[in-house]
Amino acid sequence: MTMSLLFGVVASSALVLGAMIGVRFNLPKRVLAILLSFAAGSLITALAFELFEDAFERGGIWRAALGLLAGALVFTVLSALLDRWAQAGSDPTPADEHEGSAKLDTDAAATERSSSKASTRGAAGLALLAAVTLDGVPENLALGVALGGGTGGLALLAAIFVSNLPEALVGASSMRAQGRSTGSILGLWGVCAVLLVLAVVIGAGPLSGADPEAISLPLAFAAGAVIASLADTLMPEAYEHGGPAVAMSTAAGFVLSFVLSLM
Repeated sequence: MTMSLLFGVVASSALVLGAMIGVRFNLPKRVLAILLSFAAGSLITALAFELFEDAFERGGIWRAALGLLAGALVFTVLSALLDRWAQAGSDPTPADEHEGSAKLDTDAAATERSSSKASTRGAAGLALLAAVTLDGVPENLALGVALGGGTGGLALLAAIFVSNLPEALVGASSMRAQGRSTGSILGLWGVCAVLLVLAVVIGAGPLSGADPEAISLPLAFAAGAVIASLADTLMPEAYEHGGPAVAMSTAAGFVLSFVLSLM
């Protein structure tokens, strides 16, 4: 239990760290894109070699496949709803429309751009916070299951950390652009971090002792949510603004996470 709590704190600390950076600093657009693409590469390894493979070994291909498709469907639908919420009240003109996910407004955290209307007049920051929470709960439950089953979890831990950091940074910047105070921004992301720590502890405790076939479903569901977030949010935003450099940072994230999965 101590180890699961430690892993949960490490994984979720990126949310608080990212929020602290986001409320105070802006970063070059390309740096943000590289951070997002590095996270994408790490998540690819984690979902393939820890989440989905573990789900397959515990419950078989049909249970794993159905769980993955369910996770992808649920996240895609909720993500689309959150994008609409992010834009609510912003009334963007064609020139202001965001080509990627409206809730991930990297302009708000960039030195070269001004915040989009989804941040200044909408709810991009809160929508991204909700998306991180929805995506993070199954991820952190899966991390806890991996720890409870003694199957490692280092690659998944690293992937969660490096994806939480830029998302919290961008989300906090969007909240700052909307006029929220530093205290309220850090408080919101801190609450999210606590919830995700609890998810790790639950995964390592009562959930890890459940029947293997039953555990395979949440693991596969988490894999589906991850792959949907990659296709829907992280990779489009990274490739839109990062240029050719994001290909190498994605590969670097994949290699690092793969090496950790072997440990």
